[in-house]
Amino acid sequence: MTTRILLADDHALVRRGVRLILDSEPDLTVVAEAGDGAEAVSLAAAERPDLVILDIAMPRMTGLQAARELARQQPELRILILTMYDNEQYFFEALKAGANGYVLKSVADRDLVEACRAAMRDEPFLYPGAVNALIRNYLERSAQGADAPARAITEREEEILKLVAEGHSSKEIARLLFISVKTVERHRANLLQKLGLRDRLELTRYAIRAGLIEP
Repeated sequence: MTTRILLADDHALVRRGVRLILDSEPDLTVVAEAGDGAEAVSLAAAERPDLVILDIAMPRMTGLQAARELARQQPELRILILTMYDNEQYFFEALKAGANGYVLKSVADRDLVEACRAAMRDEPFLYPGAVNALIRNYLERSAQGADAPARAITEREEEILKLVAEGHSSKEIARLLFISVKTVERHRANLLQKLGLRDRLELTRYAIRAGLIEP
């Protein structure tokens, strides 16, 4: 059977290159492309692919946010993260979001096809650095006898933070998330208090450091 794939990346050239890799395989085919995480969620509902490949840093909704939403809406859907970030924080966030694998763009021509096939076999695919990080994290947690720390902000607050950092007004955010302006303002105030920040500029800097937007 052919695996039907939805590909999401905000760079058209990247999508084109990845599509060439995937469409050259007889058992893989790209059926839809998205330019951001929100579009990926919408297209996944319409196209019902077998597998979604998500970049992390995308406008409107990051790949990690999209992965969490897709995992909620379609639990049977396989999800791969394809990213330039060789970063343990993103790797662990991807696993928590429901991703089946984490592939680096720098070695996509080598690893991506096998990662897709592994995901469809319900097997995890991790690049070597991620395996080392997973082992190290497990050993550290075992030594401390504690679980990983809780997220600093909620998923909704993260959505608000990303959109604020992208320059959207409270009214625009309310429209995008189908909530009231008053609710947006409350989340924004909570963010400033939780993170110890003062204004939009500091929220934007935090969002860049957290990988929610690109500088």
